Amino acid sequence: MRLVVGLGNPGRRYRGTRHNVGWEVVDRLGARWDVEISREEGEALVGRGEIGGVGVLLVKPLTYMNRSGEAVRWLMHRYGLRPQEIVVVYDDVDLPMGSIRVRARGGAGGHHGMASVLEALGTQEIPRVRVGIGRPRGDAAEYVLSRFAPGERPAMEEAMERAADAVETILREGIEVAMNRYNRRAPVPQERV
Repeated sequence: MRLVVGLGNPGRRYRGTRHNVGWEVVDRLGARWDVEISREEGEALVGRGEIGGVGVLLVKPLTYMNRSGEAVRWLMHRYGLRPQEIVVVYDDVDLPMGSIRVRARGGAGGHHGMASVLEALGTQEIPRVRVGIGRPRGDAAEYVLSRFAPGERPAMEEAMERAADAVETILREGIEVAMNRYNRRAPVPQERV
C-alpha cells in the first residue's frame, strides 16, 4: 500500500487555485484509475484502489495547507506505512510555470504544506512531485490563492498530466526512474555554423 497525497485547501473558495494543484493531480489519478476520493478518514478525503497493480490510497487532506502533516501522519500510522511509501504532490513557486520536478527527499523550500508534512513525519525522506506555478511579481500569499489566467491554464493542464504520469512511474518503476524521466531539462538549441 502507498499513500499519494495531493496538498491543497478544502472548500469552493480554493477550487482551481494555484495552491490546489496537488489536489487536481490526485483527482486526475482518481479519474484515470477509477478511484473515487470521497471517504473521510481522519482529516482527509481518501480513495482506495490500484494504480498499475500497486495498492494506493489517494489522499486530499482537509486540514488546510499549513496543517497537512497532521492528516498524513494519521494515515501513515493507520496503515502502518513508512515515510518512503508516501508520495506528496504540491505546487512550487520556485519552478517555472508548467514544469515538474521529482525528488526522493529534501526540505520544504518555503512551502508551508510540505513543511507541515516534514515536521509531522520527522524526516525529509519523503518522495515528492513538485509542479511549477511560477514566481509572483507581488504578494506570494495572494498569488498562490489566485486562479490561473486563461492563457496559463493549457500549460498547467499539461503539467498536471505529466505530474500524474510521474506519480504512476514512481509507483510502478521507482523514484530513480521517475527522476531520470521527468527531471530532464529541455535541450539547449545549438547554433549552426
